[in-house]
Amino acid sequence: MVRGPDGRAMSWSELERLVEDAEADTTVQRALRHCRSQQELVLASRQLGYRITRVDLLRAWQLHCREQPLRQGRG
Repeated sequence: MVRGPDGRAMSWSELERLVEDAEADTTVQRALRHCRSQQELVLASRQLGYRITRVDLLRAWQLHCREQPLRQGRG
């Protein structure tokens, strides 16, 4: 697996780039809006030129779930 300068897998940085682009670009938003599964999201992202994997989505979900109780505790 190819790793970036920070030691993380390059596909993880691609996922971060996809999220940033989707937040800013309505074209990317429209292309991803129809996705109803992880597989559809990975395929649509790849068609847009992002090299993400199912593992990236799983890691992102796990990170989100770990951070959620922390955010609720602050509120």
